[in-house]
Amino acid sequence: MSILYLLIPLSLILLGLAVWAFFWAVKHDQFEDLEGPAYRILFDEDDNDRPKGERQGSERDASSDDEERRD
Repeated sequence: MSILYLLIPLSLILLGLAVWAFFWAVKHDQFEDLEGPAYRILFDEDDNDRPKGERQGSERDASSDDEERRD
């Protein structure tokens, strides 16, 4: 019976932490887009999706390939 004096306050503290974590996640937009990342893996990566540094490198490679074909 004396263990209840420990377990009840401990459970209330854990409940308070869980409620705080939920409201923190909502405030920081963790639940904004739940389906986007799941569908994003199904599509191929386009040039528009790549960072600018990678995109410029691939454009240079494509232009050098075109120049080699002309020669």
